[in-house]
Amino acid sequence: MNPTYRARSDTLENGLRILTVELPHVHQALVSLYVRVGSRHETEATNGVSHFLEHLFFRGSEAFPNSVAMHAAVEDVGGNLNGYTERDHGAYFTPVHPDGVPVAIEVLADMMAAPLLDRKGEIDLERSVILEEMLDEVDGRGRDIDLENLAKRALWGDDPLAYKIAGTPRVVRALDARALRAHHARWYGGNNLVFCAAGPLGHRRVMELCRRHFGRLPAGQRSRARPPPPPKPGPTFRIFDHDESQTEFRLSFIAPPEDTPGFLALGLLRRVLDDGLSSRLPFEIVERRGLCYALHCGVDSFDDVSVLEIEGAASHGKVGRAVAEILQILGRVAREGPTAEELARAKRRHRMALEASLDSTYDMAAWFGGTALFREPPPLERRAEEMDAISAGQVVALAREVLRPENLTVTAVGNPTRLQHARLRATVLEAEGLG
Repeated sequence: MNPTYRARSDTLENGLRILTVELPHVHQALVSLYVRVGSRHETEATNGVSHFLEHLFFRGSEAFPNSVAMHAAVEDVGGNLNGYTERDHGAYFTPVHPDGVPVAIEVLADMMAAPLLDRKGEIDLERSVILEEMLDEVDGRGRDIDLENLAKRALWGDDPLAYKIAGTPRVVRALDARALRAHHARWYGGNNLVFCAAGPLGHRRVMELCRRHFGRLPAGQRSRARPPPPPKPGPTFRIFDHDESQTEFRLSFIAPPEDTPGFLALGLLRRVLDDGLSSRLPFEIVERRGLCYALHCGVDSFDDVSVLEIEGAASHGKVGRAVAEILQILGRVAREGPTAEELARAKRRHRMALEASLDSTYDMAAWFGGTALFREPPPLERRAEEMDAISAGQVVALAREVLRPENLTVTAVGNPTRLQHARLRATVLEAEGLG
C-alpha cells in the first residue's frame, strides 16, 4: 500500500489529543470529536444520560445560543453537524469545505465546553423526542423487541455493557439539568476526548485553532469500565414472543478484544463467513437454500471484549432449519478452516477496503481518532501487513476457540408459539455442527 496520507498527533495542556490526517487529494474535510463515554459508563439511575446529552449538545451553546444558529454556522461552510452515542463512546462530527475547518472547530469546541444545559424548555423538548425514539424498540404493550438490546442483555445480564443506549423511559423522565450538568462535568474534559481532522489541511494550523477554541476545556478524568462478567456456559437461549410474520434471530459468540493477536484472525474469519454473496453464509443460507432473505455476520468490538454476531430473519417454520445449517457451516470452518482461496480473498478484500478508506475523510478520522480513544491507532499499511501475515492455522485456532457450543448465546424475537420455541432449542442442542 502506497500511503497518500500523513497522520500526525499532538496533545493540548488539558490532555486533549489532537490528530490530523492530511489527505491532499480529497476535496472535503471532516472535523470530529470522540468522547470515551457511553451507556457502559452509566449507572442504573443514570442510564441514558450520555444519549440525552448528545441531543442537547445540538440545541445550542454560549456562542451559538440555539440550534438554528449552531447548524447554520456549519451549513454555511458546507457542513452538516451530526453525532451518535454507543455503549462505550460517542462522536460529534461534520464534513465541511476545507475553508470551513476553522468554523467547524469553533462550533464543536463551544458545544462541548459551553453547552446550554439549564434551559428547562429545551430539556423537556428533547426528553419528548427521546421518548418517541424509544418507541421504535418496543411493541404495543411496551415490551422490548429490539434484537440488539435483547442480545446484549442475554450475554451480560445487568452489567452496564448491556444497558440500553437510550436508557429507559423511567430514567429519561427523571433526568434533570443537575444530573446532565454533573455527567457533562465528569466525563467531557480533555483527558476523555480525542479530536481528529482529516482532509486537505495542515497540522500546524489545526493545532492553532484547537489551542484557541478547545484550550478552555477542563482536563476532567478519563473514564474506566469494569470488565463484563463471563457469560454463563452455553448454549443459552433467550426467546421473546412477538407476533410478526418472521422470527429475527442472532447467534452471539464472545471473542477476543482488539488488542490481542486473535482479533486479526477474527477479522479474517468474519470475511470468510460473510463478505459478499459468494462467501459461505450468504451463499449457503440465502442463495443456495433460500432459508433467509438476508443474513449478516459482523463483529461488535469493545475495549476489553468483542462479539461475533450472526443475524438473520426467517419465517417461523424455517428458522430452525436456518439456524441448524448455520451451525453446520460454522462447525466445518472450525474443523477444516478456510480454503486457501477463501483466505487469500479475505486478505485481498481487507487490503482493498483499507485502500478505499483513503478516499473517505470519515473513515480516516474514525480509524485514527476513534481508535485513539482506546489505543494507539496503527498506520493503514502496518495493519494491512499484519493481516496479510495471518496464517490459515491461526484462523482455525481462533475459530475453534470462539465457535464452541458453550460459547453460544441464541437470541430470537418472534416464534409466537411454545412449540416453535421448543423446536429452536432442540435444533441448537441437537445440531452436529458445533462441538
